[in-house]
Amino acid sequence: MSLPLVVAITGATGVIYGVELLRVLKDLKQETHLILSEAAGMNLAIETDYTLDDVRSLADVVYPNKDVGAALASGSFRTRGMIVAPCTVKTLSAIANSFTYNLVVRAADVTLKERRPLVLMVRETPLHKGHLELMTRAADCGAVILPPMPAFYHRPESIIDIVHQSIGKALDQVGVEHQLFRRWSGHAQKVPLFETWPSPCGSWPAATPCRRPAACGGASSATRSPGVCGRVHSRRMDPAASAGVRHGDASR
Repeated sequence: MSLPLVVAITGATGVIYGVELLRVLKDLKQETHLILSEAAGMNLAIETDYTLDDVRSLADVVYPNKDVGAALASGSFRTRGMIVAPCTVKTLSAIANSFTYNLVVRAADVTLKERRPLVLMVRETPLHKGHLELMTRAADCGAVILPPMPAFYHRPESIIDIVHQSIGKALDQVGVEHQLFRRWSGHAQKVPLFETWPSPCGSWPAATPCRRPAACGGASSATRSPGVCGRVHSRRMDPAASAGVRHGDASR
C-alpha cells in the first residue's frame, strides 16, 4: 500500500493549485491527508466557486490546522512527503525558522526532520531579499522551493493546462507518476532547430523591416513590403518561440 501524501493549502493567491492537486491525486488513487489554513478558506471563496466541503471531500483525511496533536505532528506517522500548494510567505517563514505554531508548519517540520520530501509552492511576487533568504534557509533544511512558474513548451491551451504543469513538477518531487503534461524530449522530436517560413517575403507583414536584408541583396536599413525580395528566409528557432505562433499570424 502506498504511503499517504500530505497536502497543505494556505492563504496565498493560487488556491486552485491545491484544489487541482487534490483532484489529480484522487484520480490517481493516491491517499491524501489535507490541512487547510484559515486564510485558505477565505481565498477559496474569492478565487473559485468551490466550498470548503467540496475541497475536503477530495481528501481521504482532513485535519484542523490548530490540531497540533494530530497524527501528522509525529514523525512516527509515516508519509511519502508533503506539498504546500500554494505556500504563503508567512508559512515559508515559519517553516524556515521551525516556528511550529500550527499543524501546517509542524507537519512540514516533521517532514524535514524525517528526511522526507517537502515541496513549497511559494506564491509571491515581486520578492525582496528577506523572501529570498527565507527560501534559502528552507532549502538548506531540505525543502524543495517550487514556485508555480508556468512553462509553455508543452503548448498549454487553457489555464488548467498551466496549473497542471506546475502540479506535475511538484508530483515529480514526491515520486508520484502522472500524465499531466507532455514532457520535453528534445528539439529533434517536435521543434526543428531551424525553421523555414513557408513563403517568401510575402509572409512578412506589410512595411516590416526585413531581418535578412543581406539575403535579399537589399540595404541593411531597407523596409520591405510583402513580395518584394522573392527570397525565403530562415531563422534559428527557440522552443518557446514555436508555441503555436507563426510569423504572419493575425494574432501576432
